[in-house]
Amino acid sequence: MEKLALFGGKKIITRKFKKYRSIGLEEKKAALKVLNSGVLSDFLGQKSPKFYGGYYVQKFERYLEKYFKVKHAITTNSWTSGLIAAVGAIGTEPGDEIIVPTWTMCASAIAILHWNAIPVFADIENETFNIDPSSIIKKINKKTKAIICVDIFGHPANMKEIMKIAKNKKLKVIADNAQAPGSKYFNKFSGTMADIGGISLNCHKHINTGEGGILITNNSIYAKRLRLIRNHAEAVVTTDFIKKNPNMLGYNFRMGEIESAIGLEQIKKLKKKIKLRQQIAKKLDKNLSKLKGLIIPKVKKNCTHSYYIYAMKIDENITGVSRDKIFSALVAEGIPDLIKNYFNLHLLPIYQNKLAYGTKGFPWKSEFNKNKINYNKGICPTAENLNKSQLILLELCVYEYSKKEIDLIIKCFNKVWKKLIKQI
Repeated sequence: MEKLALFGGKKIITRKFKKYRSIGLEEKKAALKVLNSGVLSDFLGQKSPKFYGGYYVQKFERYLEKYFKVKHAITTNSWTSGLIAAVGAIGTEPGDEIIVPTWTMCASAIAILHWNAIPVFADIENETFNIDPSSIIKKINKKTKAIICVDIFGHPANMKEIMKIAKNKKLKVIADNAQAPGSKYFNKFSGTMADIGGISLNCHKHINTGEGGILITNNSIYAKRLRLIRNHAEAVVTTDFIKKNPNMLGYNFRMGEIESAIGLEQIKKLKKKIKLRQQIAKKLDKNLSKLKGLIIPKVKKNCTHSYYIYAMKIDENITGVSRDKIFSALVAEGIPDLIKNYFNLHLLPIYQNKLAYGTKGFPWKSEFNKNKINYNKGICPTAENLNKSQLILLELCVYEYSKKEIDLIIKCFNKVWKKLIKQI
């Protein structure tokens, strides 16, 4: 085998891979039908049957309720909107603290700040990369209102333990399943064990409507609040109602008719899309597990993984070569969209400087927040160390990945290990 591309050799992958596209003929026909109707949105921000949306919005929501086996499904124009609505719906008060993993997309924490509450970052598990229940326990105090857990990369969080903690401490749980649509935990869909859960329909997710989100809950009170926040709540509620239902600031978080019609077709394909990802992961597992010092993703018992990302770790003590050098060698061989870092939200400038609203430190510096919140480096050592020297991520969400393309990726790994990694 010739020398590594990193050192001037020929790279293995020389062509562009086909981008992942979940939209097909069915979605095009559905969108055209809506266009021909001339009704692109049918919401009204006033007391009316249309306060809950048009024909396709409501049809999509009823289908989702049956699919996920929940009492209520509420669509939104993005999953960020969904998270904001969820944090409001549980009755969050200014100054409340909400525990959230440091490894998640920034919206999981921004949704907390939106209601003038305080994000408190917990560390993650070393194997699944999900929020660590033992870290959650350490972060709980009298100001703690809720836990946001995230099914990162497609693997469900440890919901039994999280819900046990929440019950004992009288906390609410929001499940951010943006990256794990259709994943299962003890044969239940991700998100359905929490007070409120939901998934993203963003353009690079398993299924998508361009932009969009789905909230799911079995709590009728929360469902009512979610629908109100979604659609200009203040325009339809009375004074007495507001007194009983906090956070009645409403927004335009509404999904349109085209997106809903597309979503109806997309959700029918979710199971098949996940199966294809799992087949890819199985092939990667079989071939990459043979490489010394490379740790492939672990799927815990009674869990299914939907593989938004195929997450690997490097054990430098075994390889004798740094993660960064291995990463550079793999990229040089042509593997596209390989990344070596994920978010450590607590280290972002907004939290390091505690500047969100204006320039005076609100809501951290406010009359309703007396706790000293620590976002210092070192508070989430597992997450920080993974980013520093261990993590390698293959984004399965970006490309279609034919069998031939997966073979090429495997070939790249084998070449790098043969030429770069010390023999054990």
